[in-house]
Amino acid sequence: MPDLKQMPDVKQLRLLGVLTAAAIGVYVCYLLAWPFLPALTWALVLAIILSPAHGWVERRVGNRNLAALISVSVAAIAVGLPLVLVAQQLVREAVNGANYLEEVVRGWDADGFMSDYPTLSTIAQWIENQFDPAGSVAAFVQWLTGQSTSLLRGSIYQVAMFGLTFYLLFYFLRDRQQGLQAVAGLSPLRAPETAHVLSRFAETVHATLLGTVFVAAVQGTLGGLMFWWLGLPTPVFWGLVMGLLAIVPVLGAFVIWVPAAVYLAVAGAWASAAILTVWGGVIVGGIDNLLYPMLVGNRLRLHTVVAFIGSVGGIVLFGASGLVLGPAVIAITVSLIDVLKNRLTDQPGEAATRPAELPHQSVTD
Repeated sequence: MPDLKQMPDVKQLRLLGVLTAAAIGVYVCYLLAWPFLPALTWALVLAIILSPAHGWVERRVGNRNLAALISVSVAAIAVGLPLVLVAQQLVREAVNGANYLEEVVRGWDADGFMSDYPTLSTIAQWIENQFDPAGSVAAFVQWLTGQSTSLLRGSIYQVAMFGLTFYLLFYFLRDRQQGLQAVAGLSPLRAPETAHVLSRFAETVHATLLGTVFVAAVQGTLGGLMFWWLGLPTPVFWGLVMGLLAIVPVLGAFVIWVPAAVYLAVAGAWASAAILTVWGGVIVGGIDNLLYPMLVGNRLRLHTVVAFIGSVGGIVLFGASGLVLGPAVIAITVSLIDVLKNRLTDQPGEAATRPAELPHQSVTD
C-alpha cells in the first residue's frame, strides 16, 4: 500500500494546475496579440507623447470621452495627412522619373559619347555588349509600376493598422489611469519599484522619438541644402520628404537622393552627381549612425553601443515597432537588474526610495 504521507498535497496539485492553465492562457494571449503588435506599440507610444496635452484638453472639456475623441482626431490628422500626401507624391515622382530615365537611355548616342571620351570607349562598349541599358530600364519601369500597384493593394492592411492604432489610442488616453493601476496591481514588484520601471519606459519612448525626429530633421535639412546648392528643383519639398522618410525604418533619405544623383549623371552633370553621392552617402547617411545612438543613449543613461544595438536589433526583431521596443526592452531590463541588485544587497537604491505613486507625468496626465 502506498504511503499517504508521500502523496502530493491536493492544494499543491491544484496550484500547479492553476499555474499551468495560466501559463497556457498567457501564451495564447501572446499569440492573439502578436498580429496587432504594431498598432499596440504605436498607440501606446502616442498615448505617452500626447498624455500631457491630452490632460490639458480633458481639464478644459470636462468629459473623458469627448477629450479623448478630440485628442485622437487631432493626432490622426497630424500624422496621417502628411503620410498620405508624401506617399502619393513619391509614387508619382518615382514612376515619372523612371519613364524619363528610359527615354534618356533610349535616346543616348553611344557613338558620340565614345568619340567625346575615347578613354572610356572600351568600358562603354563592354557595358553595351554585356547589358541592354534600355531594356533594363524598361524592365525597371514595369517593376516599379507593379510595385506601386502592390503598394496600393497592400495599403488596405496599412489603413487597417492605422485605424486600429487610433482606435486603441482612444482607450489608452481615456482609461490611462485605470490601465496604470491595473499594471501596478499585477506587477510582482513593490509599488516604488513598479513606478520606477514604468518611468524608465516612458523616458525611453520620449528619448527614442526625440532622437528619431531630431536626426530625421537634420538629414532632411542637409539633403535639402545640397539640392538647393546643386540647383535641383523644389529643394524645400524634397528636403521635407527626405526628413519624413528618414523616420521610417528600412527606408531613408537615400530613396530621394540616389535617383537625383542618377538623374544628374544621365544629364551629364558628372561632378554634381558625384558630389551628391558623396554627400548623401557619407554626410546624410552617416549622421544617422552618429547622432541617434548618442542622443538616445545619453537620455536613457545607456552606452552608445547598447543604444545602437537596441535600436537596430529592435527593428530586425520586431519590424517598425522595434524602433521603440528595442531600446525599451533594454532600458526596462536594466531597471529590473537594478531592482534585483538592490534587493540582494539589502540597499534601498533609487527604485526603493521613490514615493509609492504612479510614474512619470507624461504617462499619467
